[in-house]
Amino acid sequence: MPLGLYIHVPFCSAICNYCTFNRGLFDHALKTEYVAAVLKEIEAAGDSSSPPGAGVEADTIFFGGGTPSLLEPEEIGAIVDACRRAFALSHDAEVTLEANPESVTAERLRGFREAGINRLSFGVQSFSDAELQRLSRLHSAGRAREAFGLARAAGFDNVSIDLMMWLPQQSIVEWLTSVDSLIELGPEHASLYLLEIYPNSPLRDAMAKSKWAVAADDDAAEMYLLAMERLDGAGYQQYEISNVARNGRVSRHNLKYWTDGEWLGFGPGAHSTRAGVRWRNVSATHEYIAAVHSGGQLIAERRVLSRQDGIEEALFTRLRLTEGIDLDLVESRYGVDLWRQFGGDLQQFVDAGFLIYDHRRLKLTRAGMLLANEIMTVFLGSHVR
Repeated sequence: MPLGLYIHVPFCSAICNYCTFNRGLFDHALKTEYVAAVLKEIEAAGDSSSPPGAGVEADTIFFGGGTPSLLEPEEIGAIVDACRRAFALSHDAEVTLEANPESVTAERLRGFREAGINRLSFGVQSFSDAELQRLSRLHSAGRAREAFGLARAAGFDNVSIDLMMWLPQQSIVEWLTSVDSLIELGPEHASLYLLEIYPNSPLRDAMAKSKWAVAADDDAAEMYLLAMERLDGAGYQQYEISNVARNGRVSRHNLKYWTDGEWLGFGPGAHSTRAGVRWRNVSATHEYIAAVHSGGQLIAERRVLSRQDGIEEALFTRLRLTEGIDLDLVESRYGVDLWRQFGGDLQQFVDAGFLIYDHRRLKLTRAGMLLANEIMTVFLGSHVR
């Protein structure tokens, strides 16, 4: 499988009260230094005489963040060009830019398109203004719809929208209203995530102060199942627990994470996985820039993946996909008869209708996706023979 290339852009116009990603407030001078550093990091990868090395095939680029759409189109174009020089980028490469609705204009979107971006991923999260305000988002529902229209006018025919469910004060009806709004716009791809409220997040404090609550667990499960039913009816195909797409419009880049693929990450805090090794760049933007330019310690953490690590990760990620785990593939790659080793523990989930086993594949039913973490613990910590 060709490599995926991930570019981490660590800048935001404001910090959302639920977010724990590696990001900071936008600073124009720091942004300029960051772009120079990430170009140099990519160039160094291409100049290397050993992997990653020039000539290595890649077929996806993903600009994540942060808010990558805060970069100028010319800067995005320079980074895409650097990737083309450093790697053998396929002619039909998927090049994704994450964008917030308030950060795009018609002119900027045309510029991104000309810079080589052919897929947009809008972080909408909700089509309710009240819910957006509780999440400290800068855009309104109307602005999200406007941004989508501007993207279409700029020529983007591959657009994804992110939504979050189980928000503070959100009812099932309000959640489904957002789902219906998404369907009305008709993006090619959608990601539906359950909001995670971290202990030290400002959102948790705001919830306590304002006495906001989240729906009961049973309601959260109903939110998920009803949303997926509506998306089924609208012609979307679910391919992963949280992701649906029109035919042929799955996220090729994200599939690398779920199918035991390999990728290289550039930018502060970016993760990479290649040839059985996983590493992470230093997270602080200033520290990252200094390390790139001085030739200092850029990698903050490096780990050689054991056979056990590889097997566990392959099982965890592939079970998230609707196609499930190809048992023959796992046996040929890792020498493991999965059902022989774990079938006794998994049979209860098959009997309950949460898991399907047909001797060739092991896959979750939609109801089973609600219990995915519980089912996956069967593999966790068990020495795979």
